[in-house]
Amino acid sequence: MNQSSHRMIQFPNCKINLGLSILAKRADGYHELETVFYPIAISDALEILPSANLTMTQSGIAVPGDPAQNLCLKAYHLLKKDFPTLPAVQMHLHKNIPMGAGLGGGSSDGTSTLLILNQQFSLGLNDQQLIDYASQLGSDCPFFVYNKACHATGRGEILKPITLDLSNYQFLLVHPGVHIATAWAFQQLNPNIKSESIQAIIEKPITDWKNTLINDFEAPVFKAEPKLSVIKDQLYQLGAIYASMSGSGSSLFGIFSKGHFNQAPSIEHALRIDLI
Repeated sequence: MNQSSHRMIQFPNCKINLGLSILAKRADGYHELETVFYPIAISDALEILPSANLTMTQSGIAVPGDPAQNLCLKAYHLLKKDFPTLPAVQMHLHKNIPMGAGLGGGSSDGTSTLLILNQQFSLGLNDQQLIDYASQLGSDCPFFVYNKACHATGRGEILKPITLDLSNYQFLLVHPGVHIATAWAFQQLNPNIKSESIQAIIEKPITDWKNTLINDFEAPVFKAEPKLSVIKDQLYQLGAIYASMSGSGSSLFGIFSKGHFNQAPSIEHALRIDLI
Protein backbone atom coordinates (compact mmCIF):
# COMPACT_ATOMS: atom_id res chain seq x y z
CA MET A 1 0.00 0.00 0.00
CA ASN A 2 1.23 3.49 -0.61
CA GLN A 3 2.19 5.74 2.22
CA SER A 4 -0.65 8.19 1.64
CA SER A 5 -3.16 5.57 2.74
CA HIS A 6 -1.53 5.69 6.23
CA ARG A 7 -2.29 2.03 6.62
CA MET A 8 0.46 -0.51 6.59
CA ILE A 9 0.25 -4.25 6.85
CA GLN A 10 3.13 -6.71 6.69
CA PHE A 11 3.35 -10.46 7.05
CA PRO A 12 6.37 -11.16 9.28
CA ASN A 13 7.70 -14.60 8.38
CA CYS A 14 9.72 -17.02 10.50
CA LYS A 15 13.19 -18.56 10.11
CA ILE A 16 14.94 -21.83 10.68
CA ASN A 17 18.54 -22.44 11.69
CA LEU A 18 20.67 -24.57 9.41
CA GLY A 19 23.21 -25.73 11.95
CA LEU A 20 23.77 -23.93 15.24
CA SER A 21 27.16 -24.02 16.89
CA ILE A 22 27.82 -22.46 20.30
CA LEU A 23 31.52 -21.63 20.25
CA ALA A 24 32.30 -19.70 23.44
CA LYS A 25 30.83 -17.87 26.42
CA ARG A 26 31.41 -14.13 26.15
CA ALA A 27 32.37 -11.65 28.86
CA ASP A 28 29.01 -9.88 28.36
CA GLY A 29 27.11 -13.06 29.29
CA TYR A 30 26.07 -13.83 25.73
CA HIS A 31 27.45 -16.69 23.68
CA GLU A 32 29.59 -16.63 20.56
CA LEU A 33 27.75 -18.66 17.96
CA GLU A 34 27.67 -19.64 14.32
CA THR A 35 24.57 -20.49 12.32
CA VAL A 36 22.84 -20.00 8.99
CA PHE A 37 19.43 -18.35 9.14
CA TYR A 38 17.01 -19.27 6.38
CA PRO A 39 13.58 -17.60 5.90
CA ILE A 40 10.47 -19.79 5.88
CA ALA A 41 7.09 -18.75 4.47
CA ILE A 42 4.96 -19.14 7.58
CA SER A 43 3.82 -15.71 8.70
CA ASP A 44 2.10 -13.58 11.28
CA ALA A 45 0.18 -10.46 10.17
CA LEU A 46 0.96 -7.01 11.56
CA GLU A 47 -1.09 -3.91 10.81
CA ILE A 48 -0.14 -0.41 11.98
CA LEU A 49 -2.40 2.65 11.71
CA PRO A 50 -1.96 6.22 12.98
CA SER A 51 -3.98 6.71 16.17
CA ALA A 52 -4.71 9.20 18.94
CA ASN A 53 -3.18 6.82 21.49
CA LEU A 54 -0.62 4.03 21.35
CA THR A 55 -2.51 0.74 21.48
CA MET A 56 -1.83 -2.86 20.61
CA THR A 57 -4.33 -5.65 20.07
CA GLN A 58 -3.75 -9.30 19.27
CA SER A 59 -5.55 -12.25 17.74
CA GLY A 60 -4.63 -15.77 16.69
CA ILE A 61 -2.35 -17.75 19.01
CA ALA A 62 -2.49 -16.25 22.52
CA VAL A 63 0.75 -14.54 23.54
CA PRO A 64 1.54 -15.23 27.22
CA GLY A 65 3.25 -12.76 29.54
CA ASP A 66 3.09 -9.00 29.97
CA PRO A 67 1.76 -7.31 26.79
CA ALA A 68 4.04 -4.32 27.52
CA GLN A 69 7.04 -6.62 26.90
CA ASN A 70 5.87 -7.33 23.34
CA LEU A 71 8.70 -6.66 20.86
CA CYS A 72 6.37 -4.64 18.62
CA LEU A 73 5.79 -2.12 21.42
CA LYS A 74 9.48 -2.18 22.33
CA ALA A 75 10.34 -1.41 18.69
CA TYR A 76 7.95 1.56 18.71
CA HIS A 77 9.47 2.98 21.93
CA LEU A 78 13.00 2.45 20.58
CA LEU A 79 12.23 4.66 17.56
CA LYS A 80 10.13 7.16 19.55
CA LYS A 81 13.18 7.86 21.75
CA ASP A 82 15.19 9.02 18.71
CA PHE A 83 12.23 10.40 16.71
CA PRO A 84 10.12 12.30 19.29
CA THR A 85 7.66 13.44 16.58
CA LEU A 86 6.73 9.82 15.76
CA PRO A 87 2.93 9.80 16.12
CA ALA A 88 0.97 7.34 18.23
CA VAL A 89 -0.19 4.24 16.39
CA GLN A 90 -2.66 1.43 16.73
CA MET A 91 -1.05 -1.98 16.15
CA HIS A 92 -2.80 -5.24 15.54
CA LEU A 93 -0.84 -8.49 15.53
CA HIS A 94 -2.38 -11.71 14.30
CA LYS A 95 -0.18 -14.51 15.68
CA ASN A 96 0.22 -17.64 13.58
CA ILE A 97 3.89 -18.59 14.17
CA PRO A 98 4.24 -20.83 17.27
CA MET A 99 6.14 -19.29 20.19
CA GLY A 100 9.06 -20.80 22.10
CA ALA A 101 9.68 -22.88 19.02
CA GLY A 102 13.04 -21.68 17.69
CA LEU A 103 11.36 -19.97 14.72
CA GLY A 104 12.01 -16.33 15.61
CA GLY A 105 8.37 -15.24 15.23
CA GLY A 106 8.51 -12.58 17.95
CA SER A 107 11.81 -11.27 16.56
CA SER A 108 10.26 -11.04 13.11
CA ASP A 109 7.25 -9.12 14.47
CA GLY A 110 9.50 -6.63 16.27
CA THR A 111 11.65 -6.06 13.20
CA SER A 112 8.57 -5.67 10.99
CA THR A 113 7.41 -2.90 13.33
CA LEU A 114 10.68 -1.04 12.71
CA LEU A 115 10.34 -1.51 8.94
CA ILE A 116 6.71 -0.37 8.82
CA LEU A 117 7.27 2.71 11.02
CA ASN A 118 10.36 3.68 9.01
CA GLN A 119 8.39 3.42 5.76
CA GLN A 120 5.08 4.83 6.95
CA PHE A 121 6.49 7.91 8.66
CA SER A 122 9.48 8.50 6.32
CA LEU A 123 12.14 8.20 9.03
CA GLY A 124 14.81 7.70 6.37
CA LEU A 125 16.64 4.86 8.13
CA ASN A 126 18.90 2.74 5.91
CA ASP A 127 19.35 -1.00 6.32
CA GLN A 128 22.40 -0.69 8.58
CA GLN A 129 20.55 1.70 10.91
CA LEU A 130 17.55 -0.64 10.98
CA ILE A 131 19.92 -3.53 11.81
CA ASP A 132 21.37 -1.48 14.70
CA TYR A 133 17.88 -0.87 16.10
CA ALA A 134 16.89 -4.49 15.54
CA SER A 135 19.96 -5.74 17.45
CA GLN A 136 18.72 -3.76 20.47
CA LEU A 137 15.47 -5.75 20.37
CA GLY A 138 17.06 -9.21 20.26
CA SER A 139 19.81 -11.34 18.76
CA ASP A 140 17.58 -12.86 16.04
CA CYS A 141 16.01 -9.55 15.01
CA PRO A 142 18.63 -8.15 12.58
CA PHE A 143 18.24 -11.19 10.31
CA PHE A 144 14.71 -10.11 9.43
CA VAL A 145 15.97 -6.82 7.94
CA TYR A 146 17.78 -8.95 5.31
CA ASN A 147 15.20 -11.77 5.33
CA LYS A 148 17.29 -13.97 3.04
CA ALA A 149 19.84 -16.71 3.73
CA CYS A 150 22.51 -15.30 6.04
CA HIS A 151 25.59 -16.65 7.76
CA ALA A 152 25.48 -15.36 11.35
CA THR A 153 28.21 -14.98 13.96
CA GLY A 154 28.69 -12.98 17.17
CA ARG A 155 25.50 -13.50 19.17
CA GLY A 156 23.65 -13.83 15.87
CA GLU A 157 23.71 -10.16 14.92
CA ILE A 158 26.82 -10.20 12.68
CA LEU A 159 25.24 -11.18 9.39
CA LYS A 160 26.52 -11.91 5.92
CA PRO A 161 24.01 -12.75 3.16
CA ILE A 162 25.00 -15.96 1.37
CA THR A 163 23.99 -17.64 -1.85
CA LEU A 164 21.78 -20.49 -0.70
CA ASP A 165 18.61 -21.26 -2.60
CA LEU A 166 16.48 -24.13 -1.30
CA SER A 167 13.43 -23.24 -3.41
CA ASN A 168 13.76 -26.57 -5.27
CA TYR A 169 13.05 -28.43 -2.03
CA GLN A 170 9.98 -29.00 0.09
CA PHE A 171 9.98 -28.28 3.81
CA LEU A 172 8.02 -30.05 6.51
CA LEU A 173 7.92 -28.00 9.70
CA VAL A 174 6.78 -29.80 12.85
CA HIS A 175 5.80 -28.04 16.07
CA PRO A 176 5.51 -30.52 18.95
CA GLY A 177 3.93 -28.00 21.33
CA VAL A 178 6.82 -28.23 23.81
CA HIS A 179 8.14 -24.90 25.11
CA ILE A 180 11.92 -24.87 25.48
CA ALA A 181 13.33 -22.07 27.64
CA THR A 182 16.30 -20.62 25.76
CA ALA A 183 18.17 -19.67 28.96
CA TRP A 184 17.86 -23.25 30.26
CA ALA A 185 19.01 -24.66 26.92
CA PHE A 186 22.17 -22.50 26.94
CA GLN A 187 22.99 -23.67 30.48
CA GLN A 188 23.14 -27.28 29.24
CA LEU A 189 25.89 -26.60 26.71
CA ASN A 190 29.68 -26.76 26.83
CA PRO A 191 30.70 -24.20 24.20
CA ASN A 192 33.53 -25.37 21.96
CA ILE A 193 35.16 -24.58 18.62
CA LYS A 194 34.28 -27.15 15.95
CA SER A 195 36.70 -28.77 13.52
CA GLU A 196 34.61 -27.59 10.55
CA SER A 197 32.64 -24.36 10.32
CA ILE A 198 28.96 -24.27 9.44
CA GLN A 199 29.89 -21.90 6.62
CA ALA A 200 32.07 -24.63 5.07
CA ILE A 201 29.47 -27.37 5.56
CA ILE A 202 26.65 -25.31 3.98
CA GLU A 203 28.69 -24.95 0.79
CA LYS A 204 28.65 -28.73 0.33
CA PRO A 205 25.73 -30.58 -1.31
CA ILE A 206 22.66 -30.87 0.91
CA THR A 207 23.04 -34.67 0.75
CA ASP A 208 26.25 -34.26 2.81
CA TRP A 209 24.63 -32.28 5.62
CA LYS A 210 23.06 -35.13 7.59
CA ASN A 211 26.11 -36.13 9.62
CA THR A 212 27.99 -32.84 9.72
CA LEU A 213 25.48 -29.95 10.01
CA ILE A 214 24.73 -30.08 13.74
CA ASN A 215 22.55 -28.02 16.07
CA ASP A 216 24.34 -28.09 19.46
CA PHE A 217 21.03 -27.73 21.30
CA GLU A 218 19.69 -31.04 20.03
CA ALA A 219 21.64 -33.26 22.45
CA PRO A 220 20.43 -31.63 25.71
CA VAL A 221 16.92 -30.85 24.43
CA PHE A 222 16.39 -34.39 23.09
CA LYS A 223 17.60 -35.77 26.43
CA ALA A 224 15.02 -33.65 28.28
CA GLU A 225 12.27 -34.27 25.68
CA PRO A 226 12.89 -37.67 24.03
CA LYS A 227 9.79 -37.35 21.82
CA LEU A 228 11.61 -34.64 19.84
CA SER A 229 14.29 -37.16 18.93
CA VAL A 230 11.51 -39.52 17.79
CA ILE A 231 10.13 -36.79 15.50
CA LYS A 232 13.56 -36.20 13.94
CA ASP A 233 13.86 -39.95 13.28
CA GLN A 234 10.38 -39.93 11.72
CA LEU A 235 11.39 -37.14 9.35
CA TYR A 236 14.29 -39.23 8.08
CA GLN A 237 12.04 -42.29 7.83
CA LEU A 238 9.68 -40.21 5.68
CA GLY A 239 12.55 -39.52 3.27
CA ALA A 240 14.10 -36.26 4.48
CA ILE A 241 17.42 -35.36 2.87
CA TYR A 242 18.19 -33.35 6.00
CA ALA A 243 16.33 -32.91 9.30
CA SER A 244 17.12 -30.82 12.36
CA MET A 245 15.76 -28.89 15.28
CA SER A 246 15.56 -25.11 14.76
CA GLY A 247 17.18 -22.74 17.24
CA SER A 248 16.93 -23.92 20.83
CA GLY A 249 13.76 -25.81 19.91
CA SER A 250 11.27 -27.22 19.97
CA SER A 251 10.31 -27.03 16.28
CA LEU A 252 11.88 -29.52 13.90
CA PHE A 253 12.06 -29.43 10.14
CA GLY A 254 12.78 -31.82 7.32
CA ILE A 255 14.00 -30.87 3.85
CA PHE A 256 12.65 -33.13 1.12
CA SER A 257 12.81 -33.37 -2.66
CA LYS A 258 10.28 -31.04 -4.32
CA GLY A 259 6.89 -32.70 -4.62
CA HIS A 260 7.76 -35.47 -2.15
CA PHE A 261 4.46 -34.85 -0.35
CA ASN A 262 1.08 -33.89 -1.76
CA GLN A 263 -0.17 -33.28 1.75
CA ALA A 264 1.43 -33.12 5.17
CA PRO A 265 1.79 -36.59 6.74
CA SER A 266 0.70 -37.23 10.32
CA ILE A 267 3.60 -37.24 12.76
CA GLU A 268 3.37 -38.55 16.29
CA HIS A 269 3.61 -35.93 19.08
CA ALA A 270 3.11 -33.05 16.62
CA LEU A 271 0.82 -30.24 17.63
CA ARG A 272 1.03 -28.77 14.16
CA ILE A 273 2.67 -29.64 10.84
CA ASP A 274 3.21 -27.17 8.04
CA LEU A 275 4.10 -28.24 4.51
CA ILE A 276 5.99 -25.53 2.62
